[in-house]
Amino acid sequence: MTSDTSTAATTALPLPAGSWEMDPFHSAVNFTIRHLGISKVRGRFTEVSAGVVVGESAETSSVTATVALASVDTGNKDRDAHVRAPDLLDVERRPTMTFRSTRVLGKEDEWTLEGELTIGDVTKPLTLAVEFGGLQAFPGDARRHAGFEATGEISRGDYGLDFGAGLLGDVVKIQLDMQFLEPEAAPAAG
Repeated sequence: MTSDTSTAATTALPLPAGSWEMDPFHSAVNFTIRHLGISKVRGRFTEVSAGVVVGESAETSSVTATVALASVDTGNKDRDAHVRAPDLLDVERRPTMTFRSTRVLGKEDEWTLEGELTIGDVTKPLTLAVEFGGLQAFPGDARRHAGFEATGEISRGDYGLDFGAGLLGDVVKIQLDMQFLEPEAAPAAG
């Protein structure tokens, strides 16, 4: 019996290496949750920061994001106030939700982003299916933008957010529409 001593080939990324910053004007963190089991409530978070560090391969790349939970917007001010209250998100005690990638997998335009999502003092694994939309120059800032759509889901109960069982579903579906700006070229030494 022979042992396989070869190493896994590194996966090339469709983006140049560097630190890509989120374009806040063309990015959105959206979610849906079942209400009474018969319909969906849709919402979004309006205060988000995220970044992508592209390494020489997927194995050396990473993604981080922070969401201000008080920025929840479901289109209904009274409902939003209740979502922020201590019996649901409790934004005084849990002001942010953070994501940190642990692994980037895929090729071409289909990727998987594995990571950890932290809400308050609870951290759980989260896997996102990611579709790379492409790379395009934007006339407004003369920089190239990379577009991504990512989807996944979490269990509210896993994070201790189980108020309203029977009224609200346990599964929260996540949809991210994100654009990141290519790092600006360093000035030439002269």
